[in-house]
Amino acid sequence: MSMSSLSEAKKWFVETRCKLVIDSLQKNGFKAMYVASKGDALRELLDMIPAEATVGVGGSVTLREMGLIDALTKRGNSVADHWKPKLSREERNEVRRKQLSSDVFLSSSNAVTMDGKLVNIDGSGNRVASMIFGPRKVIVVAGVNKIVEDVIEGITRVRNIAAPMNARRLGIKSPCGVTGKCDEENCEIPERLCSIITILERRPSDTDFTVMLVGEELGY
Repeated sequence: MSMSSLSEAKKWFVETRCKLVIDSLQKNGFKAMYVASKGDALRELLDMIPAEATVGVGGSVTLREMGLIDALTKRGNSVADHWKPKLSREERNEVRRKQLSSDVFLSSSNAVTMDGKLVNIDGSGNRVASMIFGPRKVIVVAGVNKIVEDVIEGITRVRNIAAPMNARRLGIKSPCGVTGKCDEENCEIPERLCSIITILERRPSDTDFTVMLVGEELGY
């Protein structure tokens, strides 16, 4: 089999799988769309977000890999980003509160299930709080690596894939940040990343909510 045939098969599989998830998300009340690449995603998002909008950004490696925060800031949007360097704990929390009242809130999701649910685990809860209620519009961007079969697989994915990498990135000495494997029973540190689990089974009733699936691996 030629390399072009392998590439076509992979492209077909990704697109077909994403379309199944999009159908499920739409049945659950979410707006949902597919784009092939992070470059396409960046262009779509800049079209979707008004230049005058205040934008809140959840803790997301996905959005930063796309260059979205820099693009929004350069364009002139007011961006509430608590990952800015040298912020004190109090300053970070103040930025998080601003995210709750932003015009548009941007985030990724730790997992997106085949039956159209969003699974997320947070330490402080600011990200999932803004996804549920507050901002007028929420946009979640997720790479194909975030797609899972069901909620159980989603939670397992977060604990054993996303959390260890995030802990390592942040220098947190949780069991998963040291060994690469979740040890929930012995994870008792104050900086624990897995304190709050949310499962959005349907679109929050008072939120304009869009899920964008990207045909590339993005984030953790």
